[in-house]
Amino acid sequence: MISIFDLAAMLLTLSALFGWLNRRFLRMPHSIGLLVMGLLASLALVLVDVAFPAQHLYQDLMGVLDQVDFTGVVMNGMLAFLLFAGAMNLDLRALRERSVAVATLALLGTVISTALVGGAFWAAGQALGTPLPLGWALVFGALISPTDPVAVLATLKNVEVPEALEVEMQGEALFNDGVGIVLFTVLVAFASGKGGEATSTGGIATLLLHEAGGGMLLGVVTGYVAYRAMKAIDDFPVEVLITLALVTGTYAIAQKLGASGPLAVVAAGLLIGERAPRYAMSDNTQKYVSTLWDARR
Repeated sequence: MISIFDLAAMLLTLSALFGWLNRRFLRMPHSIGLLVMGLLASLALVLVDVAFPAQHLYQDLMGVLDQVDFTGVVMNGMLAFLLFAGAMNLDLRALRERSVAVATLALLGTVISTALVGGAFWAAGQALGTPLPLGWALVFGALISPTDPVAVLATLKNVEVPEALEVEMQGEALFNDGVGIVLFTVLVAFASGKGGEATSTGGIATLLLHEAGGGMLLGVVTGYVAYRAMKAIDDFPVEVLITLALVTGTYAIAQKLGASGPLAVVAAGLLIGERAPRYAMSDNTQKYVSTLWDARR
């Protein structure tokens, strides 16, 4: 029987192997290379399982995977660190200059994407003879419309785009998660027939203020506390721990308060990324913290 440790060991080993093969032969952007090689490996396993069904290759593996709450792992673990890393490496001054464009893209862009993807998904279901209610198709659209900020940062590192466009794309990728969560919540209430006040204009405005506004305010507060703590000392191991505690603590508090955890860690990351290197970190500390949180590798 495969244990959780065995599964973790296999995943880390495969990630290292795929990363090495991509770097040595494919030369694709790191995140894209891992995705492509993981997809190919998965297809190979499926073909082997089809060719030799009596071997039950997936039986032990599925038993372990069933014990893992992937929603909890991604939403309550990986997402917070990925968003904080992306925010840490974003130029806040440039973001202020493009704030209107970023807000427009994050809000209207996510709404339009939700409508287009949801409408296409609904139409495809109708055409294939497996009709799906439009409300649930829109829920699917809201689920996949927010972009991955780390993937965006990694992609932008390997292409030449104007600086203003790069800032807009980075900012939109960071802030559309909060918009997507509000959209998803509203559409689920609508699709399940439990709309009522939640889907009214006032209800949506209240939810947006609570989720987005509350999350960003919380991130500013916790980020400032962490910044002051880092400014009071010069000890890079402790300061690295402070950044890790900031991410996990901010996200956990946001969940308890019903605010947006993604926006909270983004706000905290922007504050730390802007002020800490200039006023709170020595060159040595900055080297270690930057190495840890560099999302563009």
